[in-house]
Amino acid sequence: MYAVVKTGGKQYRVSEGDLVKVERIDEERGNTIELDEVLMVANGENIEVGTPVLPNACVVGEIVKHGKAKKIIVFKSKRRKGYRKKQGHRQIYTNLRIKEIRT
Repeated sequence: MYAVVKTGGKQYRVSEGDLVKVERIDEERGNTIELDEVLMVANGENIEVGTPVLPNACVVGEIVKHGKAKKIIVFKSKRRKGYRKKQGHRQIYTNLRIKEIRT
């Protein structure tokens, strides 16, 4: 059984027991949260697709940790103009452990 969930502007395919790295969620470590924007649930041959979300479906997850991803370098330049700009960015994320998928 798996579900497609939307959180933080992105979509994730999750199953029970998965560890998923999502955009930062402002909750304490160890709390359980309910993701109610479920776009699709598949249970074997039975597939339910929402328009755009399923009304009574929910995915329950536990916050494992918060962290920062590896640094990426953003370098911009324009040729022959002497314009150069260097920036670094570290994305903040939350690790979720999926406990159950309710339909």
